[in-house]
Amino acid sequence: MSAPTTARSTRSRLRLVVVQVLAFSLFATLFVRLYYLQVIGGDAYQAQAANQSVRDIVVQPQRGLILDSQGRPLVANRTSWVISVDRTLLGKLDEGSRTELVRRVAVVVGEKPADVEASLVTCGDPGSVKDVCWNGSPYQPVPVASDVSKDVALRVLEQPEDYPGVVAAQQSVRSYPRPFGINLAHVLGYLSPVTEDEYDLAVDKDDESLNGASVVGRAGVEKQYDEWLRGLPGYRRVAVDSMGRVLGDDSTVESTPGDTLVTSIDAKVQAVVEKQLAERIATQRATVDPVTGRKFEADSGAAVVLDAKTGRVVAMASQPTYDPDVWTGGISEKELQRLYSEEAGTPLLSRATQGQFAPGSTWKPFMTAGALTNGYSMDTVLPCSSGFQVGNRVFKNHESAAEGNIGFARALEVSCNTFFYRIGYDFWQRFGSDPADINAKDPLVAIAKEFGFGSRTGIDLPGEAPGRIADRRWKQAYYESQKGYYCDLASLPQDDRTSDFVYTFAREFCLEGNLYRAGDAVNFSIGQGDTIVTPLQLARAYAALSNGGTLYAPTVAKAIVSPEGKVLRRIAPRKVAKVDVPQKYIDFIDSALQGVTSVGTMAWKMGGFPLDQVTVRSKTGSAEVYGKQSTGWVASYTKDYVVVMMISQAGTGSGSTGDGIRAIWEALYGVEGEAVRPARAATPGTLPPTKLPQFLKDGSIMPPAVGE
Repeated sequence: MSAPTTARSTRSRLRLVVVQVLAFSLFATLFVRLYYLQVIGGDAYQAQAANQSVRDIVVQPQRGLILDSQGRPLVANRTSWVISVDRTLLGKLDEGSRTELVRRVAVVVGEKPADVEASLVTCGDPGSVKDVCWNGSPYQPVPVASDVSKDVALRVLEQPEDYPGVVAAQQSVRSYPRPFGINLAHVLGYLSPVTEDEYDLAVDKDDESLNGASVVGRAGVEKQYDEWLRGLPGYRRVAVDSMGRVLGDDSTVESTPGDTLVTSIDAKVQAVVEKQLAERIATQRATVDPVTGRKFEADSGAAVVLDAKTGRVVAMASQPTYDPDVWTGGISEKELQRLYSEEAGTPLLSRATQGQFAPGSTWKPFMTAGALTNGYSMDTVLPCSSGFQVGNRVFKNHESAAEGNIGFARALEVSCNTFFYRIGYDFWQRFGSDPADINAKDPLVAIAKEFGFGSRTGIDLPGEAPGRIADRRWKQAYYESQKGYYCDLASLPQDDRTSDFVYTFAREFCLEGNLYRAGDAVNFSIGQGDTIVTPLQLARAYAALSNGGTLYAPTVAKAIVSPEGKVLRRIAPRKVAKVDVPQKYIDFIDSALQGVTSVGTMAWKMGGFPLDQVTVRSKTGSAEVYGKQSTGWVASYTKDYVVVMMISQAGTGSGSTGDGIRAIWEALYGVEGEAVRPARAATPGTLPPTKLPQFLKDGSIMPPAVGE
């Protein structure tokens, strides 16, 4: 063999050896890797594989019940169909198939495809829309429509080939049994889905009661006691295939139902109150206002019944109202706009706790207390003239009537304005004749604050309005906040768009809008001017007259009870203050207000009522509002209850609400004609119950006796 041939042979053998070494190395590496995966790291990878084959699905809890004081359900739960979309399956479809599936889902649930798409986007991802995006687990089907009809659910269930990855399932939603046909929307409140911010906050606090599919309370006791009512979600772990389809349950953690809320509301009394308020508004709308010559607007109203001894709310109604069922399953944009619309009367606004109105003559008993505790006596006599001149203005008595010289009791009975004008003017002259002195003493302002006006009552309902005491400090603050606007307006040439009144007012306000003049003081003395109160504030103050001077924080809730029927928390009446008025003066005012009912401005509505058996004290009021018709009030009480009703733009107090007030008292005590029949009273025994409803061992509630 020649030398060149030998060299070529040697190189060939060398290449073969190299190839063999490389092949052996690859096999060795593969073997080592397989050994690592199967032996050393096998447990870890097996766990990961198992996690990919199971998913956690949140099981929403049943929300707690809300009951009245007798155990009647005010809010319960019912089963509802929900349509959800499994985004894992959706993501495995091509773009055309995905678009078509979303379109089909949108059609079957009655939504727009764009809205369905928006609800499928995870909050925080590009394109997510706040309050629409999905907050929950990426492995859980995303709800796209709630409270759909059974026909829609069956269509999805029976045609799975047309709706791959679309789930129809049942869940619990709110229902409203409406005992005796009551509405009670503003007290109960409503629910809506948890927002992105709320969910993030719950995650930060490790709050397991909220998840991306939760609903939370937005108003009323649903919001105030949301943490008790919402319960704890459970979790269902399910096995899935490679396409994300559920193969079966792996394990389950049961959800915990929410706790039951027992309220002080009496559904039977509430029904009477709602009916009377609605009827009085309807009647006034059909009645011609003798002052304006047109029918009363009667645009809104409220009524409150309190337990005078505890401050508990027995009934509370507001008009206009709304159907709480409109929130179940999601509210339409059109309906939401209507609820906030001024044209519809802003139905979401609770006039009882959030409406603020001039109190008119219902203010006078408290002004009497202020006068008696600051130098006047129960024997004081003052002129009740047809008018009272302050500067160049004559402040007139109601209908310019005159009564001669009278005392406090008669002044309350006939609601004499000029009697109280004189008291307000006297205090202004003695303590605050310098209109720029914001620190001047004012006994009438002080007594109003003593009875809780100008600040929230502390009721266990969210969004309560504080009212307003239009004293010197308020006037100065208001002037400073509005001075720029009115001074600018006054500096402009007057045009056709600005009336003489507005231009004159702007000029005067710019120069001296901060001054507290005698006219402000006399207006304050009869509940006119810029002072405003809520019906609840007025009811709470009259309760203090009834119970001897104690101011309570009104309460709706009485107790929290577990799903098993165990009382977790009793919510006791909460005393806020004791008014600094001697009992002899409270008794004097009490006696005078009995006269209002029997011989005064309320007497024409109480003829034949058995006042010798049910002693009702009352005060009527008509508050004038610039550019509007008068607001009518009646505030009344016994030693057991307080009943207040008001209607905006409805005329005089007794004329607009008197019949309703009487009907409520008849229901509370079982009055029929001139007879009192306690067995016919709306509340058994005529008094609010002190005990809770009876709960059985399984958590169910013993219903009230037949007819109760």
